Amino acid sequence: MKRRDFLKQCSIAASGLVLVNVLPSYAHAMLGEEHFPKYKSLFEIFSDPENQYRPFVRWWWNGNKIEKAELARELRVLKAAGIGGVEINPISFPLRTEDTGKRGAEWLSDEWIELLRFTLEEAKSLGMTCDLLVGTGFPMGGDFLEKEECSQIVVLAVKKFKGPLKTEFSLFDLYKEADPAITNPYSGRTMEMLEVKLVPDPLNSLDEVINLSDQIESGMIKVSIPKGDYAIYGLVKIDRFMSVIQGAPGGMGPVLNHYDTAAVKKYLNRMSDTIQQKIGPLAPNIRSFFIDSLETEGTNWNHDMMSEFKKRRGYDLYPYLPFVLFKIGSMGNTTGVNILYPVKMGPEFKKMTDRMRYDFELTKTELFRERFVHTFAQWCKDNKIKSRAQAYGRGYFPLEGSFEIDIPECETWLKYGIGEDISEEKFTQYPWHLGRGNTMINKLVSSAAHLKDKKLISSEELTNTDMVFNEALEIFKIAGDQSTISGVTHPIFHGFNYSPPEAAFPGWITYGGYFNEKNTIWPYFKHYTDYRARLSALLQQATMFADIALLAPFADQWTQFGAQNEPFPTVVSPAYQALIWESIHQNGNACDYVSEQVINDSEMKKGFLTYGKRKYHTLFLIEVHSLDTATAKKLYEFVSGGGRIFCIEAIPDRSTGWNHYEEREQEVQNWISKMQTFPERFIFLNKPQSDFLNWYKSVQEKYNMIPYVKIKTPKTFITQVRYQTRDAEIFLFNNSSSKNSVPLDITFEKSVIKNKQAWLWDAVTGKRFKLNLPDGRLNIDLGPADSKLIVFDGHKRGTIWKESPLTGKNVKELNDQWKIEFKHYDGTVKKEEFDKLTDLKELSAYTHFAGTVIYRNTFQIKDKNVDSYINLGNVYGICEVRINGKEAGVQWFGKRIYPLNGLVKDGVNEIEIKVVTVMVNYMKTLKDNVVAQYWTNQKKKDQPLQSMGLAGPVTVYQES
Repeated sequence: MKRRDFLKQCSIAASGLVLVNVLPSYAHAMLGEEHFPKYKSLFEIFSDPENQYRPFVRWWWNGNKIEKAELARELRVLKAAGIGGVEINPISFPLRTEDTGKRGAEWLSDEWIELLRFTLEEAKSLGMTCDLLVGTGFPMGGDFLEKEECSQIVVLAVKKFKGPLKTEFSLFDLYKEADPAITNPYSGRTMEMLEVKLVPDPLNSLDEVINLSDQIESGMIKVSIPKGDYAIYGLVKIDRFMSVIQGAPGGMGPVLNHYDTAAVKKYLNRMSDTIQQKIGPLAPNIRSFFIDSLETEGTNWNHDMMSEFKKRRGYDLYPYLPFVLFKIGSMGNTTGVNILYPVKMGPEFKKMTDRMRYDFELTKTELFRERFVHTFAQWCKDNKIKSRAQAYGRGYFPLEGSFEIDIPECETWLKYGIGEDISEEKFTQYPWHLGRGNTMINKLVSSAAHLKDKKLISSEELTNTDMVFNEALEIFKIAGDQSTISGVTHPIFHGFNYSPPEAAFPGWITYGGYFNEKNTIWPYFKHYTDYRARLSALLQQATMFADIALLAPFADQWTQFGAQNEPFPTVVSPAYQALIWESIHQNGNACDYVSEQVINDSEMKKGFLTYGKRKYHTLFLIEVHSLDTATAKKLYEFVSGGGRIFCIEAIPDRSTGWNHYEEREQEVQNWISKMQTFPERFIFLNKPQSDFLNWYKSVQEKYNMIPYVKIKTPKTFITQVRYQTRDAEIFLFNNSSSKNSVPLDITFEKSVIKNKQAWLWDAVTGKRFKLNLPDGRLNIDLGPADSKLIVFDGHKRGTIWKESPLTGKNVKELNDQWKIEFKHYDGTVKKEEFDKLTDLKELSAYTHFAGTVIYRNTFQIKDKNVDSYINLGNVYGICEVRINGKEAGVQWFGKRIYPLNGLVKDGVNEIEIKVVTVMVNYMKTLKDNVVAQYWTNQKKKDQPLQSMGLAGPVTVYQES
């Protein structure tokens, strides 16, 4: 081999583009084995996941009251708990908390940078990954920003009058009315009155409006109101209107103007330059720069907003702006859609201003993407660090907003109702999926990632403001599995508070989620991190399958209601939108969301809508009324080429936006008419009154939409997702119910599994078991909170899987006297004897217990060689079992059934069952503990008492 060719090949190898086992043997000898990472099979990656796949935590540096020794200690605590990395997140010091006299280091000060350097080195020595928050708190900002570099908003003030009437009032009255009820207003905000107008109610034409703006300079508005209903409209610009939420010292103050490219660059470069001038390049010690919640509370202005609007949309919006805006409420949500705030409008005037509203939302969103998201992504590239962001909020493209982000992120919450089967009625009442864990944004962000062929999709996970001290590993699993089903491949737990041991109990808690070594569950936390790490390691090697696309009516929503604040919109239109994608997955198909821009950028090939590597044979339009003309044309190409479109509840008949809308509307209608000449492929569907699950099943059967896995009896709480690698097909089935077991009868489509062996990969233990599936059919029990990972690959040899039966023959209940030892969290120990097992919550003496309960009893076995099992029945907590002094294992979710093989002897056997409870019942009793009371007994956080302990019945039985 020539020297030039050899060096070229070695360079390729070093870049990771060539596998070790295909390189010449002399390359190994010359370069050394350390240059060639050991090849791992897919199962090896899964069974023993590397740190990069392990869950990370958001590590709140509370008030930056941090010290090197404690930083090092906490990293080791996290490492021991199975955490693979930290997101360093400087934030304000929590309220209601004693800081023990610790001094805080100012963000970006020499002291803070030295502490950051130390942390990065410590993490590196432990093999842990670090991400770094941009700024402090959220959204980014600081007192160092110039006025014009801060966020701005234009808002509406409305005062209604009945004439005839002569009146006068000061601008101050309008300023008070205009001041938005946002979460975190900046005390130094300034207001400027742009216009004052007298508006008739109802309003039919701009010609009816009387401009009073010539009185602004005087500070008083005098007006003679004619007979009838009228309103005074004040258009108010507020500079520096909001403050950083929970900013730490050095990063507190007004929020940055995300619409100003120069300001964004200046902010980002100030951070990177200040740090790197002191300690050198942050890459590779920082994996990613992270942008937290973009809760910009309705920001909508920049000095060139109207000129940019005119350039992009072709007309001047400013005269109509007061009639486009809604009143701003908490979190920047639009509240004017639901109350009689502005004047009524005639139908034609309303149609015009609604269309203009869409144009305004579109313009803002384009500018945000160009000036903030793109600038941030490029800054990360310039620093050779990945970008990670929650690129959503109010007024950002639901999909395209995260296209440029290396690690797009969504979020999964803990709320009451998780583990319950949420009715469709309740589901649509709470558009952010109360009780479902994952928010709607999960499916949108993961779809965006799939469209861009990204496999690393993170989630701010287990965010908790309702269930603090009520953390059960089973609840974590249910929420986390829903996160996985929605497309997430890596969790970032929310979060771990920097809290020194000497801090008063329960420690420093910025937000909920008591991830702390003082939590009763902490010694068992690694069971959950191991489980999530294995799933992440596997799924990041694979591609999620989907051949159905969904288009939501975002254009109609922006037109009518304005852009919403994701992930907690006040309006989801239509309310049932998420039930569509869930029903598709619950019936053995899979889907992604797409957007009009994605459709416009797609190719239509042989009946498929093709975008990059994604291919969809079917598209559902979910109550879509409005389309861009280019989208309508593309959809015609799709249908005429063999693709299929289902229109739910509406057939598109409108164009988007205002300028020349009539001719564009005619063009949309023409394309729709052409599509309707293919009635077998352009199909109208009525939505069901209820039961979307079986509605979709009927559509699936009627139109021969073959599922890749047929689920005989679908359930709303049973969901599946499919992933693929070059050599493997991967299926995850998830039971989101904490109460229901389901006999799962499924049949895999033959072409999917052809020439492959079926395996059950156990993400809890890291083991795999061989499955015999005649004709691709599998009958398996899916217990409460359970999940099953089925993999088809070329591996042939292994242990045959054997399911532990729920019951059997010779069933005996252990109803003799139970000896019970209570090891309370407060250090007290008490021993009791019970003749009946029961939920400790129901026993007045133990209602407020927290800690470990040890149950002891005996049982008889006649023949130790016969397969026997013990079923613990209902267990509220983590359980650990010992039989005759031998460890039988830890179980922390679902059915608590233990095989007894190898553990029992003939005759009398001893059993010891340790159950670890949650803390909340005890925390409610600590009346003098302000933190405990805030999270458990405050009006909005009045947590109900939780079930605890071993409730049984405990039965021993043999296999039938």
